[in-house]
Amino acid sequence: MDDVIVVGAGPTGLTAAIELARRGVAVRVLDGLDGPHRGSRGKGMQPRTLELLDQLGVTDRLVSLGSFGLPFRQHAADGTTRDVDRSPDLVGTPDDPTTPWRTSLIVPQWRTEQVLRERLAEEGVEVSYGARVASLGQDDGGVEVVLDDGRRLRSAWLIGADGGSSTVRRELGVGFLGETDDEIRLLLGDAEIDGLDRDHWHMWAADRPLVGAGARMVALCPLPATPLWQVQIGSTDPSRHATPALLTEIIEGLGPRIHVRRVDVTSDWRLNVRMVDDYRVGRVLLAGDAAHVHSPAGGMGMNTGIADAVNLGWKLAAVVHGADPALLDTYTAERLPVAAHVLGLSNDLLGSQFWSRTDEQVHDTRGLATTYRTTPAVGNEPVAGDRAPDAPLRDGSTLFRRRRDADWTVLAFGGAVAGPADLPGGTVQVLDADALAADGTLREAYGAVDGTVVVIRPDGYLWSRSAAVSA
Repeated sequence: MDDVIVVGAGPTGLTAAIELARRGVAVRVLDGLDGPHRGSRGKGMQPRTLELLDQLGVTDRLVSLGSFGLPFRQHAADGTTRDVDRSPDLVGTPDDPTTPWRTSLIVPQWRTEQVLRERLAEEGVEVSYGARVASLGQDDGGVEVVLDDGRRLRSAWLIGADGGSSTVRRELGVGFLGETDDEIRLLLGDAEIDGLDRDHWHMWAADRPLVGAGARMVALCPLPATPLWQVQIGSTDPSRHATPALLTEIIEGLGPRIHVRRVDVTSDWRLNVRMVDDYRVGRVLLAGDAAHVHSPAGGMGMNTGIADAVNLGWKLAAVVHGADPALLDTYTAERLPVAAHVLGLSNDLLGSQFWSRTDEQVHDTRGLATTYRTTPAVGNEPVAGDRAPDAPLRDGSTLFRRRRDADWTVLAFGGAVAGPADLPGGTVQVLDADALAADGTLREAYGAVDGTVVVIRPDGYLWSRSAAVSA
């Protein structure tokens, strides 16, 4: 019997599997597709997601395959263009050493999944493709999965990360409350296109007659380290569907020099805003689109799912290794409010143009302000539940890189003497923050004084901060 079965090999399922496998959990990953998905889909990796994946050791690889500097280029009906920065609130602001990445990384989702699969393989786990779940049941001792070819598998726990049409969620009987709006639709595809520079994310609004074919908006985003562009076409004609011929017609109608070499993949999308009211039923837990779906505006869907997986991964690993199962109750308590906020924000962004979004909205999509605190903060220092900031260290490294050495990191300031007590599983490192940091940067980042002790969780949030006895 496996410790955990993960259903779904998208970014959420792969991240969860890595978090479990690297902590010694026996995990099996099932996916109903015959092989890896080819489309670009969620292509925006937000700064907080890069931080979370950095602890898995994959962010540097993703950065090398993606692009940060990609401004919007708005094409007007009279042929003029206007460039708009994707991160207007960062223009002219100094670098912040507590935040290594400050704007979203453009990288196609299939590439993200490839990098995550490679990392998972380093832990000795391969994805089982063509493994479609037909039904599941559970008892006090575990979960039994029946595949559509009749095979039966059993595990102590199961994670459903199998997307918006989740079989796992359906088998659990969990409600998926919300609404579907067939009038808000996108025709999607990946295509090779000539005649446009690849230094901008090109957009045409509905006032341009050449858009035509029931389209109200066209967005063409070059995908780094590939010859492809992601195509997004807002459609008002429910009778038209994304096909290579239709996408070619619309794109080539944008200008005399624009030519489509080939269309790689296509799909239709309609607005579907839904979420569950509980992430857990017994020994089965939901994550990613299986628990919440919403507008792609703001690029937060994949990012929210990955954050679900990181939050769940270390907790479930701790429980597998003997921690109190009540720890899993905090998964729903922490992630459900975040999902609800993301649904509301994405709906607000859907009603605004890319180039007219407020600085506050852009900042909110980055995920850096996400908090699990249960009490109001006093002052500016991070408190339990807040994101743990980064800082440069004397040896040329950073706190984030040092945190890779253990699940739990304890920062002791001013000779504080305090040992972490009752931490739920995982390895622990206790660091002399003043000896470690360059020029007091850790003290400043954490608002610390002599005797402060900060405990950082495996997912990079504060577990606790306290004033301890000085030596």
